[in-house]
Amino acid sequence: MDYFSESIKKAIRTVPDWPKPGVSFRDITTVLQDKTAFRKLIDAFVHRYHGEEIDAVAAVDARGFIIGSALAYELNASLVLVRKKGKLPFDTLVEDYELEYGTASVELHKDAFKPGDKVVLVDDLIATGGTMLAASRLIRRIGAEIIEVAAMIDLPDLGGSRKLQDEGLPVYTVCSFEGD
Repeated sequence: MDYFSESIKKAIRTVPDWPKPGVSFRDITTVLQDKTAFRKLIDAFVHRYHGEEIDAVAAVDARGFIIGSALAYELNASLVLVRKKGKLPFDTLVEDYELEYGTASVELHKDAFKPGDKVVLVDDLIATGGTMLAASRLIRRIGAEIIEVAAMIDLPDLGGSRKLQDEGLPVYTVCSFEGD
């Protein structure tokens, strides 16, 4: 792990037993509050995609919006919001996905991309991968190409990154928390 990744990982607060016993919640608000850590985070993404032909950054509701908006600005790309169902006002495509106890849905405006657009899909973390998989299916249904799925944090023990890779999606994360 490089210096930037390690310093960002150190800035993430771990809240034990939240929202339920046995869960270690990775709180990114401490990264956002630390101006140096936040700049390093955005710079890590910008440097990764600088020089690439990126048409759009698709950001997942809601913490993905924070990273996605700064990244889209720096890459001179459009910002597309992948929202929870019922939050977008125009014609949408909807994709359902499985949760631990039930299902959820994300949606995207039908005109969010042009066929062939090159897209980076961004969220704050990858856990089970359900939300990112659903978002990637929406983007592909419109005909856009996902260059990479990116997140600040990977929780590899939950298998989400592996599921994304099994779907043929390249994955990039700044840091990971394994077994803790």
